[in-house]
Amino acid sequence: MRHLMAALFAAGLVASSSSAQAVGCLSGAAAGAVAGHYAGHHAVLGAIAGCAAGHHLHKVQQQKKLEEQQQQTIAPQ
Repeated sequence: MRHLMAALFAAGLVASSSSAQAVGCLSGAAAGAVAGHYAGHHAVLGAIAGCAAGHHLHKVQQQKKLEEQQQQTIAPQ
C-alpha cells in the first residue's frame, strides 16, 4: 500500500510539472532514490528529497544562464 501511494504521488508530481521543472526533478529523484536505497531502504524518501533538490539546482542554473545572457546584451565584448 505504501509503495502504491508513493508511485501515485510521484506520478502526480511528474504530471503536474512542466517540462523544464521535470528535468531537475526527474534527475534528482533518480539520484535520490539510489542514495536513499543504499542509506537504509528509504528510496521513496530519497526520491522526494532528490526531486526537490534537483528542481532547485535546475532553477539556479537557469537563473545564472539568464543573467549571463542579460550581461552580454548590455555590454557586448
